[in-house]
Amino acid sequence: MAARFGFRSGVIAAVVAIASVGVGPASAQDGFPFGLEMTLDAPPQPGSKRVPSLDVGDSGEARLELWCKGGKGQFSVAGNTIIFAAGPLEDRACPPETAKADDDLLAALSAVTTWTRQGDEISFVGPTTLRFHLNTN
Repeated sequence: MAARFGFRSGVIAAVVAIASVGVGPASAQDGFPFGLEMTLDAPPQPGSKRVPSLDVGDSGEARLELWCKGGKGQFSVAGNTIIFAAGPLEDRACPPETAKADDDLLAALSAVTTWTRQGDEISFVGPTTLRFHLNTN
């Protein structure tokens, strides 16, 4: 339990440190897409039409809709460095394989360290690269 608390404290300290460097939201054209929604570049799970999406607010607060689960989180961005801290997810009685896919995606998103943008494509880079497309319609 103490190790878990220490890890959370470290994540919170890192988020605060990045947020305190004075980097505010950039415009959606030249920086991180604050205030916009994006969809994961991935197929739906078998038997579903849903594809994970992120709705990122102007201050980095995020609403996640995964293949089955949903929840909130927080992005902290400084230059091309990024930290994502997930909040609790809603348990929606997901099938086991879909719940695992959601958990794996959340773990990959929580492990990202940098991000890049090319037009309407946002890539979150960590041990796994996650590509999202801005919803521009």
